[in-house]
Amino acid sequence: MNNVSERKETWNAKFAEMKTKLSKQDSFETEKKNLLDIHSLLHEKSVTGINVDTYYDMLWNNLSESTCGIISKKETSIAWNVWHITRIEDMISNILMAGKNEIFDEEIQEKLGITIKDTGNAMDYSEIDLFSKTINLKALKQYRKKVGISTQKILAKLKHSDLKRKVEKEGIEKIRVNGGVSSNEKAIWLLDFWGRKNMMGLITMPITRHQMVHLNDCFNIKARYNKN
Repeated sequence: MNNVSERKETWNAKFAEMKTKLSKQDSFETEKKNLLDIHSLLHEKSVTGINVDTYYDMLWNNLSESTCGIISKKETSIAWNVWHITRIEDMISNILMAGKNEIFDEEIQEKLGITIKDTGNAMDYSEIDLFSKTINLKALKQYRKKVGISTQKILAKLKHSDLKRKVEKEGIEKIRVNGGVSSNEKAIWLLDFWGRKNMMGLITMPITRHQMVHLNDCFNIKARYNKN
């Protein structure tokens, strides 16, 4: 079994344990540390300062820039996937969980070299293809690092009583007004989906599991196209 598979299995096991025990008062503090570890593996190691490569780091090992922009008719690209999970994490953790402004702003958008600010859910093939070949990968990594550091701080401050706190309508409206989610029917459902959740629901899906699903897709794309 290679290191990537081992890291993935370890993550899945930790996630299953966290999902079961985080909501319990007597195991909350222990599982919060587990949650921070789980989340850190979805970002580069410099986010928390660990010495070993994370699951996310392993994706970029020996990955060519051209592979990041490849998209077939049946899938998205690595560049799109990383943008998608980072954009969603930014809005979920900062706006809906912490009640503050998101990391993304005009300066970051300019560095990224893209025209969109939403999650990319409503993009068609040609739009994803252009986006994937246009986005500045170095700037994307920097944006993701900032989001990861911010989320770690937010998760570290969590109290057991926070878990059942419902998402506030003001946060959902802020995301809509800011253009974080497209008004297209392929994307607008996200606001209703997030709006029905409590903090525990945000933690177990957009903040953790959702990211892992898309990183797995990235590894599959890498295995298929990063041959040389």
